[in-house]
Amino acid sequence: MKLTQEIEAVDLALKYKDYLIIADLHLGLEEALNKQGILIPKFQFQEILEKLEKIIKEVKPKAIIINGDLKHEFGLISEQEWSQVFKLLEFLTKKSKVILIKGNHDTILKPIAKKFNIEILEKLEIDDITILHGNKIIPIKTKTLIIAHEHPAISISSKIRSELYKCFLKGKYKNLILIVQPSFNFVNIGSNILKEKILSPYINNISNFEAFVVSDKIYDFGKISTLK
Repeated sequence: MKLTQEIEAVDLALKYKDYLIIADLHLGLEEALNKQGILIPKFQFQEILEKLEKIIKEVKPKAIIINGDLKHEFGLISEQEWSQVFKLLEFLTKKSKVILIKGNHDTILKPIAKKFNIEILEKLEIDDITILHGNKIIPIKTKTLIIAHEHPAISISSKIRSELYKCFLKGKYKNLILIVQPSFNFVNIGSNILKEKILSPYINNISNFEAFVVSDKIYDFGKISTLK
């Protein structure tokens, strides 16, 4: 589904020209939860690879941009993170050029990125679009901004049943078009934008944003103000 004239949502990714943009994979989340006593089976990595394979075959990108939080732990890289980050970058670099944008969870990524000759950036400008993680304000010169960090999701209720779905958001930051990506993580659906506190400093009035829900296809749910 087209979010702007040139930016398209493809499953949980964004496509701009020959660029594919994904975000918030949080590799190693299961291990982190297990250490907290929350038993989560380690299923996510295989699902990520399968979904990426499908999207890459459709888009055929010349570059794949990971918009922050490739890994989960804030501190040292865990054994699961090291293994999965290495395998993922090995998988992606065989398909296309890879660009890493640093997220707030991406501490100590340089040793792994260096093995694949991947540069880690604070932001990336392509034509009139800036891509950055979105956890802190960074000067922007372009007309369109793509961020992650928020992990937007929305609850859909039917009688007594309610389900949470990942979604894209589209709105404004000052005079810029702002697009917020959902997470490419399958352990946690995300933060319910109808109920939970907004994390990104780029999102001021969530009611003025439009929601695009990701399910079997992408659905335009209109403005958040009508859903509240």
